[in-house]
Amino acid sequence: MGFRLKIEGAELIELGLESILTAEFKTDTPDDSNARSTDLGVTAHLTGKILAAVDGENADDTMKVARWSLVPAENSDCYRKATVEVISASQVVRRIHFPNAFCVDYVEKFGDTEGVGTFSLLLKQKKDKTPNLKFEGGFGDAV
Repeated sequence: MGFRLKIEGAELIELGLESILTAEFKTDTPDDSNARSTDLGVTAHLTGKILAAVDGENADDTMKVARWSLVPAENSDCYRKATVEVISASQVVRRIHFPNAFCVDYVEKFGDTEGVGTFSLLLKQKKDKTPNLKFEGGFGDAV
């Protein structure tokens, strides 16, 4: 199983199979509600490895993600198109498209035993654009 992330905005950000280790999709409504709430939040949480450039290869795009996480809310570029793909046996199992995603949290951890480091990215869909989110699956196409 593998994961891909593509973020489109002022610059293209792509993290691939070799970088992303886990992906979690979550819909969240208030826990204190006695009926289906209209207050719906949608998030994706991705974790992975920070990959360094080796033998002339390009480094991964985690530096671009870090810079995006610093874009202030006053700047329209804080919202970007993000697509998460879950891949198994060379086929796309799920594709989740966030048309107006923003970075809630971005964390990088470094230690003397983890190699270059690890990252954690929490994306959220802008609430008033939640109906535009696409959750797709059942693809028969090979990657």
